[in-house]
Amino acid sequence: MFRSLAIALVAGGLLAAPAAQARDGISPGGAAALGVLGGLAVGGAIGSATADPYYPGKPVYRAPRPVYVEDEYVGPVCHFERRRYIDPYGDVYFRRVRVCE
Repeated sequence: MFRSLAIALVAGGLLAAPAAQARDGISPGGAAALGVLGGLAVGGAIGSATADPYYPGKPVYRAPRPVYVEDEYVGPVCHFERRRYIDPYGDVYFRRVRVCE
């Protein structure tokens, strides 16, 4: 916090200093605009370099806690299997068959 306040005070002091007359053919307003634009570019570069991508408020994704649930439904346990089937002409097919235990 103190560092950013010090940088802001130095930047404000440089902006408040009397501006030299532009002799390149740029008007004083254009020179001020270029100075502000350059200051924003440099400030953005400094600000992005010091930004912490792992701030404390960043969401963290974890595996859910294991939950133990008793089976309420008592019935057959079924699943699907692929079974080979050969028709009377000798062609081989694979079918999904429901198998219950």
